[in-house]
Amino acid sequence: MTLRRRPTIRPRTTTLPTVGHASRFALRDLLAETLAGLTQRPGRSLLTMLGTVLGVGAFVAVLGLTSTVSGQIGHRFTVLDATTVTVATASSGGGDGTGSGEPRTFPADADARIGRLNGVVSAGVWWPVTTAAQPVIAGTPGVRAGTRPDAGGSAQVYAASPGLLRSVRPSVRGALFDAFHDRRAEHVCVLGGTLAGRLGISRVDTRPAVFVDDVAYTVVGILDDVRQVPELLTAVTVPRRTAEQVYGPPPANTPTKMIIRTRLGAAPLIAGQAAVALRPAHPRDFVATPPPNPHELRDHVEVDLTGLFLVLAGICLVIGMVGIANTTFVAVLERTAEIGLRRALGARARHVAAQFLTESTALGLIGGLVGTALAVAAVLAVALAENWTAVLDPATVLPAPLIGAGDGLLAGLYPSVRAARIEPQEALRR
Repeated sequence: MTLRRRPTIRPRTTTLPTVGHASRFALRDLLAETLAGLTQRPGRSLLTMLGTVLGVGAFVAVLGLTSTVSGQIGHRFTVLDATTVTVATASSGGGDGTGSGEPRTFPADADARIGRLNGVVSAGVWWPVTTAAQPVIAGTPGVRAGTRPDAGGSAQVYAASPGLLRSVRPSVRGALFDAFHDRRAEHVCVLGGTLAGRLGISRVDTRPAVFVDDVAYTVVGILDDVRQVPELLTAVTVPRRTAEQVYGPPPANTPTKMIIRTRLGAAPLIAGQAAVALRPAHPRDFVATPPPNPHELRDHVEVDLTGLFLVLAGICLVIGMVGIANTTFVAVLERTAEIGLRRALGARARHVAAQFLTESTALGLIGGLVGTALAVAAVLAVALAENWTAVLDPATVLPAPLIGAGDGLLAGLYPSVRAARIEPQEALRR
């Protein structure tokens, strides 16, 4: 009989975590908990994001619309004004008082002298005719203003060289007087559309006449619109030589000016050459004014508009931050028992803080994305409605969602710290 030794049965032991064992909170778990926290009350989350949506949207929309409008201002300025140079006699244009000592009037062939400069499209001289009394314009002779329906009343008469009417970019019914009328001092005129309506003249094919203090002028054209010198729309414009023959040359105190229409980019050069071309021996008799710099104009507009509306965007961001902070703080109070249970199961304070901080940052990031998308859509809609070119700077649009995320991050700092300081014992007693 063989005796066998009975094996010793050792008790099974379970390894328990030691005190201070480091718990882990994986990134996947953090994101899952954040998503659960946001979707637990979706209505409240949407209302919380509203402030950030408005703030980030206002920020992007303001900068986008400002750039778009400023670009349109620069485009219109270039098309309408960057090709215009104004020349005035020194006495009326603010000269320094030095010059030839002769009457500071434009030479008779001023249009031709300026027209020979490279880059000039057209040029013309004009001045208001000075009489003893305001001229009375009528459709028949011997009529005082207001006594009959065909009396246009008192109106200004302007003397102009043929090139002036071409330089103001007119929209005209009929024709403009030309060098032939000016050279022969013909009694013809061009009526402004407003004055023509008062006189009841709507067409020029019948060669109607108007009487300026009983002096007859045949109407060859009616100005419906002009891009420069809008005063012509309410006045009678006669050839320069005709005005000098009937009313005499312009007095020394009468502002006499020339408008030069240039090709794009030639205006600064023409402004520097005009005075010399008009009177080579004494160029100081004239003062040429080039168009202002469109870049400076656009920069001023951008600074004014951006500064004003960015204040509004900042206020919206602060409101959004307060909303996120308030909602996150309320969530901490509502989930005190949950926080205590997590702490009792081994979650550390930094894990709790990271969870709430991630939730507030996610709210801000989503709000920033939504606000950016709405702002870009608004800028594009305005540009399409106005037939403009939308201008959106990537340096402004792309970081905008990060601004929302930063807004949420700052808003969640205090609530997350408050949640991290909750003790498990106190939380479970509630």
